[in-house]
Amino acid sequence: MIITLTPEDGSPARQIHDQISGRVTTGQLGRGERLPSVRQLAADLAVAPGTVAKAYRSLETDGLLVSRARSGTRVSDQAAPVSSAVAQAARQLAGTARREGLSLEQTLRMLRTTW
Repeated sequence: MIITLTPEDGSPARQIHDQISGRVTTGQLGRGERLPSVRQLAADLAVAPGTVAKAYRSLETDGLLVSRARSGTRVSDQAAPVSSAVAQAARQLAGTARREGLSLEQTLRMLRTTW
């Protein structure tokens, strides 16, 4: 799993959450797919295990992940990807916002206002 952490994009836990959430909602991570263990992902990203655990707990709360002792963390059977049209529109919005110099927060604020 490729996750990229950057200093300007918020806390590492939030970035992990957002990137995994994005992969689930776009279908890049499918239902039942197993994620790396907390310790493995923490080692891969050079962050504390508690940071990954916090992101995983948040994703469980969102209904996207399910964790079970001895069987690991998997994408929830209830997690459903969005349509390809919505995913494409989101990619276009993100690209345009970046080119225009908008931050993620500004882009989200604009999207919430439009919604």
